[in-house]
Amino acid sequence: MALPRVAELLRPALADRPAVLVDATLGLGGHAAALLAEHPRLTLVGLDRDPDALAMAGRRLAAHADRVHLVHAVYDRIADVIGELGLPRVDGVLFDLGVSSLQLDADERGFSYSRDADLDMRMDPTTGPTAAEVLNSYPVPQLTRVLREYGEERFAGRIAAAVARRRAKAPLRRSSELVELLYEVVPAASRRTGGHPAKRTFQALRIEVNGELDALRAALPAAVDALAVGGRIVVLAYHSLEDRMVKRELAARASSRTPVDLPVELPGHGPELRLLTRGAEQASAEEISENPRAAPVRLRAAERIREAA
Repeated sequence: MALPRVAELLRPALADRPAVLVDATLGLGGHAAALLAEHPRLTLVGLDRDPDALAMAGRRLAAHADRVHLVHAVYDRIADVIGELGLPRVDGVLFDLGVSSLQLDADERGFSYSRDADLDMRMDPTTGPTAAEVLNSYPVPQLTRVLREYGEERFAGRIAAAVARRRAKAPLRRSSELVELLYEVVPAASRRTGGHPAKRTFQALRIEVNGELDALRAALPAAVDALAVGGRIVVLAYHSLEDRMVKRELAARASSRTPVDLPVELPGHGPELRLLTRGAEQASAEEISENPRAAPVRLRAAERIREAA
């Protein structure tokens, strides 16, 4: 989704005031740089689990260093980070979910099925299990669940069984080995209509390795709770599992908790959020032609209209 739309949605909460924005997925700092330039009184808190991304973003944001706090953290620690910085409330929160261009384009990170590399896939390469460890250690039922739930892979059971047969001979270590196995297992008819046979498996492994959905499940309510009245949250999701989670959280907070059979709103039971998008906004054809990676994006946004009871 183009930066101008993100900036437009956040502008009413950030303009002409000493506002605070949390960029919960800082990446290379593209959104952050533009928003800091537009809002000279803005303080930015940038979170990222990838130390390489933090270092590169720090260099990009050097001109605004006195208004920037960069923190090596997963976004489910958003409440802790805000508290440690002594910020009671923030005016904006931005999530640009999924894998970053830095990670996709770095061959050695193992995120891409189109390049041969070690099966790593850790967004923070300093901690946690690798994709190879998941593939070579998970029991078949557990691996099947990961592929089915996180990759929405219809051949999950067949793939997990093939992985087990292969690792009994030798561990899977390289992305090319996994891609070769998937070409053998996923039926050709499915490949013709469902895209590259490795796409869903690589997505599932990445989500499992990085605990992405568990982190998002914790981060979304914490982010909404951190917003001041008038503050805004913008979320860009890149697959249906993330987008459904975002939709549920924002919709629940935008709904009244007063029983439907009561004629008046109970005090403290009204909506906390006002939705700013009609459903999920998608990238335009022009945006996709300029950046094919924008094709799956789903953008949702909301404004805080009331403190929690």
